[in-house]
Amino acid sequence: MRWERVDRAEVPGGGVMDLFHDGRAFAIHVDGRRLMASDEYGSERALAELGCAPIADRAEARVLIGGLGMGFTLSEALARVGPEASVTVAELMPDVVRWNRGPLGEAAGRPLIDPRANVYAGDVADLVRRPPAPWDAILLDVDNGPTGLTRSTNEWLYGWEGLAAAHAALSAGGVLGVWSAWPDSGFARRLARAGFAVDEVEVRSRGKQGGQRHVVWIGTRGHAVRGG
Repeated sequence: MRWERVDRAEVPGGGVMDLFHDGRAFAIHVDGRRLMASDEYGSERALAELGCAPIADRAEARVLIGGLGMGFTLSEALARVGPEASVTVAELMPDVVRWNRGPLGEAAGRPLIDPRANVYAGDVADLVRRPPAPWDAILLDVDNGPTGLTRSTNEWLYGWEGLAAAHAALSAGGVLGVWSAWPDSGFARRLARAGFAVDEVEVRSRGKQGGQRHVVWIGTRGHAVRGG
């Protein structure tokens, strides 16, 4: 079926983001390049599944998600935490939130209507630097991975200072989950130097049906930060 553009939005700092639909699935493109599609969400769900598993027994778990996307990470996080938990998703682009409140939201089961879901209209780095209270899990999918760096704030987030800030923003035993389109051994070492116990997991874009290979790092907060 033919892809048709549903809407267009300006990206902060330059560029355009387009929402397409072909009658079956949605796709989001940035400057003509496909960023994500609603029929390939296995690795986004895996980020939440892996990141929330260690804190699932915390009755009032507080989860922060960087990047709303098509809502699949948010949807899975809500499914993995309890009724008294809260999940905050930070999204820079109001249009992405609007799309998720509109027809796009159907793809992930409209997670934004869940009363446990909160939207922060801004950069996830703000809530890492200055958490209103310790987070039990921080799940980041704000770029193609730690080497994507499409924004200068992402460079901070995935660098030594950002990882140290994430470590400090987490509760004892809290989890930092990071999605990436490809492996990065240097990033895994930075996580370890920042005091995280690191697990690197290969995940697939279509889940059990296969698809592209992606990576999720799960860093569990330790006690000692060894320096950058």
